[in-house]
Amino acid sequence: MRKEYDFSKSKKNPYAKMLKKQITLRIETEVVDYFKKMAEASGVSYQNLINLYLRDCVQSHRKPVFKWA
Repeated sequence: MRKEYDFSKSKKNPYAKMLKKQITLRIETEVVDYFKKMAEASGVSYQNLINLYLRDCVQSHRKPVFKWA
């Protein structure tokens, strides 16, 4: 490997913004804490864990269960 690389002529990936979309989302504190604890144990950021869980829900067509008081 080289000690230094010249990135002065490099271009940004034009598809990078299409991969993920930044949003504002209100999540209960205990849910965030749950994913943060999982993140510490796994070494993956809690945002990525939430994304992985939601992606799994989408791929398995899982529907939410609503239990109103």
